[in-house]
Amino acid sequence: MNLGFVGLAIFMAAVTYPSRAVPLLAPGVERLPGWMLAYLRLVGPAVLAALAAVNVLVVTDAAGRPSFHFGLEPVAVAVGVVIVAWRRNLFLGILAAVVVTAVARAAGLAPLP
Repeated sequence: MNLGFVGLAIFMAAVTYPSRAVPLLAPGVERLPGWMLAYLRLVGPAVLAALAAVNVLVVTDAAGRPSFHFGLEPVAVAVGVVIVAWRRNLFLGILAAVVVTAVARAAGLAPLP
């Protein structure tokens, strides 16, 4: 486990927080048109979905060539997406994906990367 990523995550949260907080802190945000409010509400999940898709569906071999991958990770992401869409709760979706991955690896169905 590389603890350097913890510092990177904190740094990225600090750098990206202002752009995410503007809609919350701007006066009169509720007066924006409906399509703009929908856009602001859906940007976060769209970015998260794009990052998850790239990180679980594309792998790079030793020569640096990307290739399509299907295994446990896309299944866990799909379970998470279904839970989020059904319950409207991002935390439950992420928790479900983690549980699916942990149970599959504990049962020996998927090797560690």
